[in-house]
Order: sequence, then structure tokens, then C-alpha cells
Amino acid sequence: MDEDGQPVELHLVMDNYAAHKHAKVKKWIADHPRFKVHFTPTHASWTNLVEVWFGLLERQAVRRGVFKSAKELNSKLRDYIEGWNKRAHPFVWTKSADEIPKRANRPTASNPRY
Repeated sequence: MDEDGQPVELHLVMDNYAAHKHAKVKKWIADHPRFKVHFTPTHASWTNLVEVWFGLLERQAVRRGVFKSAKELNSKLRDYIEGWNKRAHPFVWTKSADEIPKRANRPTASNPRY
């Protein structure tokens, strides 16, 4: 609620995963108009900062790791997240607002029919 007690719009940014477009999800969104859904461009997971964060987690905490149990892996992940939260800072985009749509809408380099 805002300072006047009015509901605040909540904007959801989601990828194009099929579950996000399921009929039940669409109905729920329609029944809750304060939620506004925005989809990232197809084949542009780099615009979804959660994907970027999971990439960092995988490269910095999991890749080349040897974990003898789920508990050991869980501990490593929790240590990484704790460290991340201590030094948390905003992501800084390296592309301008004009450059991002050009990259997102570029033609594919390969022929998907092969």
C-alpha cells in the first residue's frame, strides 16, 4: 500500500518459460490487476538478472567442485550466498538502453533446421 493506503502496482519481469503463460497463471494475473507482467525477449536470458546471478553462482561456487554429499553442496551454496549478501551491490548494465534492443533482436547466426 502507498502512503494513501492505495494498492501499489507490482511489476513482474519473467522469462518466456511456458509455466509463466499457463492458463491458471493468466487467470490469476487477470484476477489481480495490481500485478503487471513483462516478459523478457525470447533468447535473451542475459537480460534476466536472476539468470546472471545463477551463472555467477555456478561459475564461482559449483563448477569444478567435488561434493561428497548433498549436505556438503548445500553448505557450499549457503557460504557463497552469505558472502554475496555481505558484499552485495547493484548490477551495473554495460549496455545502454539503445544497445540492448539491438542485441536482443539480432538475427540468429545458425540455421535451426539443421
